[in-house]
Amino acid sequence: MMDTEDTQNVTELALALAKNAIAAAVKSMEEAENPIKNINWITQGEFTEERGRKQIEDFISNWKYQGRWVHYTEFLKREDVFHSFHYIYCVHWSVPTARRPIARTTASVYFTIKINTNKPPDTPIDVSYVFESHSLVHRPGMTHFQEKCLRDIIEAKYILMNSNIFQFNSVRIFQNILGIDCSSECVKNTILYIKPQNSIE
Repeated sequence: MMDTEDTQNVTELALALAKNAIAAAVKSMEEAENPIKNINWITQGEFTEERGRKQIEDFISNWKYQGRWVHYTEFLKREDVFHSFHYIYCVHWSVPTARRPIARTTASVYFTIKINTNKPPDTPIDVSYVFESHSLVHRPGMTHFQEKCLRDIIEAKYILMNSNIFQFNSVRIFQNILGIDCSSECVKNTILYIKPQNSIE
């Protein structure tokens, strides 16, 4: 009985190893055919707010997306963190059309450039970015850009704007429907009111 179980365990282990080896080989071939592009990031000593913005633009120029997308990058703020400064930038993406040259909705990608005061000036800047409403933190040169992330953000916003189900006239309706305490400022500030489609902008 033990021999049969041991044989089965060895077979399962061998199959798992073979599956992992095949997956690794496929991933390696895909990366060889479509390498993840990056840029040479400046050092902490070379960094300024404007240079950081231009570096982000240079990095984004490597992304593959349809030509209908337009974007611009702006510096938002500097946060003083323990032994470091975090420079926050936002890249706004939209799809303008002939009928609507100023798009109603945008998708944002937030970049953080971290300058560590404990590191020497010749240390490369530390860069990370997240897509709006996503929690996954990306780092340049580690993952491929997915245009679908931008499309999903835009589509989700259109659904919210065009859905009458989210048109509430008072905070009390939330309290009755959801059974939550709406008296706190925190809850009040998170409730969104979306204008009906036929309202005058």
